[in-house]
Amino acid sequence: MTLKVFNSLTRTKESFVSIEPGKVRMYVCGPTVYSYIHVGNARPLIVFDVVRRYLAQSGYDVTYIVNITDVEDKMIRKANETGTTVMDVAETYIAAFLKDIRELGIREAVHPRVTDNIPEIIAFIEGLVAKDAAYESGGDVYFRTAAFPDYGKLSHQNMDELQFGIRVEVDERKENAQDFVLWKNAKPGEIFWPSPWGEGRPGWHIECSAMARKYLGDTLDIHGGGHDLQFPHHECEVAQSETLTGKPLANYWMHNGYVNINNEKMSKSLGNGLDVKDMLAAAKPQAIRYFVLSGHYRNPLNYSDDILRQAGASVERIDNCVANVKHRAKTAVAGAAAADVAEAVKRVDETFRVKMDDDFNTPDAITAVFDLVTLANRYLQQEQVTAGSLELILQQFQAMDDVLGILSPADDELPDADIDRLIAERVEARKARNWARADEIRDLLTERGIVLEDTPQGIRWRRK
Repeated sequence: MTLKVFNSLTRTKESFVSIEPGKVRMYVCGPTVYSYIHVGNARPLIVFDVVRRYLAQSGYDVTYIVNITDVEDKMIRKANETGTTVMDVAETYIAAFLKDIRELGIREAVHPRVTDNIPEIIAFIEGLVAKDAAYESGGDVYFRTAAFPDYGKLSHQNMDELQFGIRVEVDERKENAQDFVLWKNAKPGEIFWPSPWGEGRPGWHIECSAMARKYLGDTLDIHGGGHDLQFPHHECEVAQSETLTGKPLANYWMHNGYVNINNEKMSKSLGNGLDVKDMLAAAKPQAIRYFVLSGHYRNPLNYSDDILRQAGASVERIDNCVANVKHRAKTAVAGAAAADVAEAVKRVDETFRVKMDDDFNTPDAITAVFDLVTLANRYLQQEQVTAGSLELILQQFQAMDDVLGILSPADDELPDADIDRLIAERVEARKARNWARADEIRDLLTERGIVLEDTPQGIRWRRK
C-alpha cells in the first residue's frame, strides 16, 4: 500500500511522493521557550517524531527540523517579570525542553534558534520589500497581503469575513487590517538587532519561513504543527514564502488536533495546564507516548489522570509479554520459526504497515501490537517452543516499537504488581497441570531475585 497523507491544504488524503526520491525534507514548528512545555506542546512533538520514524523505517533519508523561538513578546514579559534577560529565559527553558523531549524518547532533530538566524530573516524581509510585498511604517515592517491573492488558501479562511471580523482592531500604520508584521521596532529597554529599518526584532511568522528555507530549501516535503498554528501562523508563512520564491512552501501540510484536559479545553485562564515535567514525574515516558498515540493525530485528544493510568497499564501488558518471550527464549529448543508462527507474524506486520500507511493511523497500529501480544502469549502456552519463533516475535515487537517508541527499556527489577501477576499465573498453571509454564515462571522469578515461600495463607514472596 502506498503511504497516504491527509494534506491540510487540499483537505484530502494524497499519495506521498517526495520531491527528491528517497529523501524527505520535514519542518515542524517548535516551542516558544518562555516556560516549560505542556501536554499540548508534547502532542505534535510525539506525533511528528513517529511520522519521522516511520518515514525512516520506510527507507527515506529524513532531514528533520524543529525550530526554537527564543525571542518573542512573551519572553520579553517573562524576563521583565523575573528580572533577568531574554537570553537567560531562553537558556533556562531550552535546557528544560531538551531534557523533556529526551525523556519522551523523541529522537534528535536539528533545532535552529531564531537568534542564530537574524541575518537570514533580515535578508528575507529585504527580498519582500524589493518585490513591493512589504512596507515600512512607523519603524515596523508589514507584509502586504494584497500582494498575495491566495492569502487564506491553507486555512480556508474567507478573507472578506476575516476582514470584517478584525476591523475593530485596525492599526492605522497598516494599509490593510490583514497585513501582518515582519519586523518590530524595539521599544526602550527591549532586546534588538540593527536592520535597514532601525533597531528591532523579527515578527513571529517570518522566523519559520526564513529558517525553513535556510535548512531545507524553497519547498518542503512536509510542514507540520498543531491545528492552532494553521491560522494565522502557517497561513502567513505560506504568503511570505511563496511571494518571495514563487514556489509552494510545502507539498504536504499536516496538523494535529487539540488536547483537552478532563473534557475541557486546556487554557491558562482555566488553570488546567499540564506540564510535561509533571507528567514525567507521575508516569513512565512510554505511557505518555502511548496516550498521545492512542488517538488519531488529527482528532482532539482528551487527557485525564485515569486515561494516563490506563495507558500505563497497556504499556505494562506489552512489556510483560516481551519479558516473557525473552525469558522463554533462554530455554527454547533450537530450530527455525514454525510456519504458522511466521505466517501470523507476517500478518501482524502487514496490518501494522497498512494502518501506518493510512495517514499514520497509530491507534490501529497499536491494535496490531496487541495482536502480536495475543499471538506471543498463546505460543508461550505450548510446552515446546523454538528459538526461531521467539526471535521472530521479538524482531516484530522491535520493528513496531522503532516507530511507536512505547516499549519500556529493560529493567532488572520487576515491579511488585508484575510479581503478583506472575505468581497468580503460576498458581493457575499448576491447577491446569501446565508444569512447564509453572516452572518457567518460577525460574523467571528466581533469576530476578524473587524468593517464593509457601505459607498457610498462600504463597508469599520476598526479594533477595
